[in-house]
Amino acid sequence: MKKSEPMSESYYYILLCLSKGPNHGYGIMQMTEKLSGGEVTIGSGTMYGATGNMMKKGWIQEIISNEPGLERKRLYTLTESGREALRAEISRLKRMLANTEEV
Repeated sequence: MKKSEPMSESYYYILLCLSKGPNHGYGIMQMTEKLSGGEVTIGSGTMYGATGNMMKKGWIQEIISNEPGLERKRLYTLTESGREALRAEISRLKRMLANTEEV
């Protein structure tokens, strides 16, 4: 079994947000704050650096919106490879949590 590398919180939350449907950068930043109960905030520099890297990895892709008012915003969607990366990270986190329950 291949060992998966730990994922940064920013990457994790971006992929988690996109697992719920396509979104734009600002929407992902807002959803991250909501999902994390305010514990994690993603700044615009981190957001766009992370999305660029994740597009290179093939985890997300940019799509064109046909919705009025969103035509000029960059929308991102999760690819199957990104979904697999998110699942691997969730499994890794669950294993870590299971280990703490034994203490």
